[in-house]
Amino acid sequence: MSILIDFGRDTEFSFERGLREYVAGVARAVGVGLESCTLDAGTPAAAYIALDWRLTRFPEHDLALVWDEAHGWAAAIEDVSGATALAHLGGEVLPAPRAVVRFLAAVRAGDPDAGALEAPALREPGDHEELLATLSR
Repeated sequence: MSILIDFGRDTEFSFERGLREYVAGVARAVGVGLESCTLDAGTPAAAYIALDWRLTRFPEHDLALVWDEAHGWAAAIEDVSGATALAHLGGEVLPAPRAVVRFLAAVRAGDPDAGALEAPALREPGDHEELLATLSR
């Protein structure tokens, strides 16, 4: 006779690991390494990917991708006060890396339809179990 004891999983640990893998995949897709990324798996969860590009309309500012669990991905420029979002991808909070690549290419090309200026409300922060299920797909 065997007994299976389910101790469950540590949701926050699994969520942080899954989010790290997801952000690493997006970073690879846009051509940078994990060393260009920061991650905060708290509430609200957030990520930052520094890019090696500048936009012609903002030549003194570095370009970055920023993500949070309520609004999803945004392209942002950096200055001394932090990152300022220029365009929000919208749609899904955790889109496929190729969707982020297309979004970033449109932003870099100056496409006025690259994204929304206003941050979309995609979900309420928290409930990392729900995000973990999305990351696990």
